[in-house]
Amino acid sequence: MSTPPNGLPIYRVLTGPDDATFCQRVSEMLGLGYELHEGPAVTFNGTNVIIAQALIWPK
Repeated sequence: MSTPPNGLPIYRVLTGPDDATFCQRVSEMLGLGYELHEGPAVTFNGTNVIIAQALIWPK
């Protein structure tokens, strides 16, 4: 498949609290065929650890 399914963009950045829901969202994108783009960015908002993970569609 040369383009992502369902009209999704070729580059995605997922963000959210470091929890099971975030991990599931990233896992779903990997299951569709996306690849991780480098490592995640991690910060702390005073309450939660927040993660940002970029994903790209392989060429």
